[in-house]
Amino acid sequence: MRNNAREAAFKIVFAGLFNETDEQFRQSVYRHDKLSEEDILFAEAVVDCVSVHKEELSALISEKTTRYPDHRIYAADRAIMLVALAEIKYFDDIPPVVSVSEATDLARKYSTETSTDFVNGVLGGVINV
Repeated sequence: MRNNAREAAFKIVFAGLFNETDEQFRQSVYRHDKLSEEDILFAEAVVDCVSVHKEELSALISEKTTRYPDHRIYAADRAIMLVALAEIKYFDDIPPVVSVSEATDLARKYSTETSTDFVNGVLGGVINV
């Protein structure tokens, strides 16, 4: 399912916030998460989209989080939102509410107690424009 692919994409984007990731790292994530070929293709498309549009997507986050300077946003939350925003902006076959829902699930699993509401609020602000 795509939620496993999203989770793998999140892990790669998150790691990329700290260090450059290479093909070997990506493949190890895909193997660890036991992704199908279809899921790998989707995860790769999301990761590549984030990479290509990172400045634009980061600017959207900054625009919606004016009370939170970039350094105050947890890296996990930033990576989750980058993945979701890539889907919202560039994957027409995915309803935005699905991307937001999946992002809040990732925040619940990988971030703080307040992150779910934070991520949901930021992404909701993007899709409800």
